Amino acid sequence: MADTSVATGLTVQQWDDQFFIEYLQENLFSRFMGKDENSIIQIKEDLTVKKGKSITYALVNRLTNNPVTGSGTLEGNEEDMTSRSHEVTVDKRRNAVRVPEIDEQSSAIPLRNAARSVLMDWAMEDTRDLTIEALGRINGVAYASATEVQKDAWLVDNADRVLFGAALSNNSANDHSASLANIDNTADQLDTGAMSLMKRIALSASPKIKPIRVNGGKRFYVMFAGTEAFRDLKTDSVLQNAQRDVSLRMQNIKLFEGGDQEWDGIIVHEVDDIVTLTGVGAAGIDVQPVYLCGAQALGHAIAKRWQSIDEIFDYGDKHGVAMDSIYEVDKLTFGSGSGDTDDLKDHGVVTGFFAAVADS
Repeated sequence: MADTSVATGLTVQQWDDQFFIEYLQENLFSRFMGKDENSIIQIKEDLTVKKGKSITYALVNRLTNNPVTGSGTLEGNEEDMTSRSHEVTVDKRRNAVRVPEIDEQSSAIPLRNAARSVLMDWAMEDTRDLTIEALGRINGVAYASATEVQKDAWLVDNADRVLFGAALSNNSANDHSASLANIDNTADQLDTGAMSLMKRIALSASPKIKPIRVNGGKRFYVMFAGTEAFRDLKTDSVLQNAQRDVSLRMQNIKLFEGGDQEWDGIIVHEVDDIVTLTGVGAAGIDVQPVYLCGAQALGHAIAKRWQSIDEIFDYGDKHGVAMDSIYEVDKLTFGSGSGDTDDLKDHGVVTGFFAAVADS
């Protein structure tokens, strides 16, 4: 009687599927990803089933007209349901390793297993870096590459969702660099007062930034803060007193994990790779961006899930395995002017800049 074995090709496919599942589950931002419009990072996989180089995210603005009441006439008084779009263009991203000791790694599956850990780490770090860069982008341009002219133009359109330090008055006539220079290390550290102000900014912005809903309708924002800004926040005595019952109260919230802080409906998550802006604050102090995020802050567009490819080198002496994917992570921006993409606004992000002086 012959035993039935799984075809090698099918086994490889199963391995790739499991790799992708673990990649989504274990990366830094996994808790904030989802496929619906209530997610901070909305995943779309449209291009996995059809050809194309970009995925379009759509926004349909909320209705604001007063109701027609009583015997009033509705016909002819309908409200324009304005829609906007944001296009995310995907790109191929890949890496590979060569695994030695060919006699012990002769099978394709063990080869993939041997490389699994390092390739998984690299894939997750690639997504992490893309996500952090996307949070800080200036109308699609990486913050570090954006000119002062581009930053000023972005600030003009997003002045209702940007905070410099602890006070709205730190915005110097929408001059980005001048506003950063108003941030000092005494009044402009991240604290509970600044967090609540950022929440009020999110709720009063036009259009306002929608919080996400979890556990039966509870509303939360999520804030991503760099190490120094997060350090300063934890020294706030108001937060320290409030945290005494947070761990027990928040343990059932899927967005919360040990080490996070919670205040005023905001879950603060430390991201140690957020880049410090060196010497841009008052008296040349360092500053860090902080991102308060609501629904559809970012788009994660996938055209091809992570897949593995084997290669043989040097007359069969060495085997290599590569992982590649076609995807992009982008901050969702929608036009607020007369045209679809005129006067772009960051859809789901309030950006704050706070003092981030290094430890001495």
